[in-house]
Amino acid sequence: MAFLGKAGHMDQIDKKIVNALMSNARLSMSELSAKVGLSKSPTQTRVKKLERDGIILGYSARINHEKTDSGHIAFVQVTLNDTRANALDAFNDAVKKTPEISQCHMMAASFDYLLKVRTKDISAYRRVLGEVISALPHVSQTSTFVAMEAVKDH
Repeated sequence: MAFLGKAGHMDQIDKKIVNALMSNARLSMSELSAKVGLSKSPTQTRVKKLERDGIILGYSARINHEKTDSGHIAFVQVTLNDTRANALDAFNDAVKKTPEISQCHMMAASFDYLLKVRTKDISAYRRVLGEVISALPHVSQTSTFVAMEAVKDH
């Protein structure tokens, strides 16, 4: 049973499975099967293959961040003073250990990284910026952009 073509492309049913699970990861296999037009067994086989092939990486809950004291969002441009492999590795490792940083992307831009930082409020963000982000390995400069409203966040 080949779900992925030679170039690694998903077929239409695989795409339906992925889209359905992205919308609601808690679908039962019966509900998922009905949505994609297959019986339960072939749907389950496809899901397991999508997981094994690294297309489905895991399942998670969508969280109301306002109710978990992490509703304040700031995007931070970070410029490093060293971009050799060891410096990048040190920065990446430190970011992974920083709970307030929910996303980190290396950029092809006039700065090196873009961080999405979640805190309770602007005061908490100011503390995280001054005590945590600025102290990350090789950080030479940061610029902050505060989100006023999340129009789409998933």
